[in-house]
Amino acid sequence: MTFVVTEACIKCKYTDCVEVCPVDCFHEGPNFLVINPTECIDCGVCVPECPANAIVDEGDLSADQQIYLGLNDELSRTWPVITASKAPLPDADDWRDVQGKHDQLIAEA
Repeated sequence: MTFVVTEACIKCKYTDCVEVCPVDCFHEGPNFLVINPTECIDCGVCVPECPANAIVDEGDLSADQQIYLGLNDELSRTWPVITASKAPLPDADDWRDVQGKHDQLIAEA
């Protein structure tokens, strides 16, 4: 099992989770973070750090969020590793509780 960054991260990109990750498994795209599933050690320390509640255990993914398991794997192969916290996107608080943001995902880094 691995942890997965879900749709809730899109257009927010809070990086509180990055700071606590012991294995640097987070990767950064233009408006979204992902977790490399082969690097993740399933420790879960990132989960409570996310203000958007965007990080979920693979086994707890809802049906509509299953696509993010594959996206985390795929995008982590091309996006750079992020190892330090940085400011969220400027309008992150406006997007934090918005549902149905998948069409806002920018996948090209």
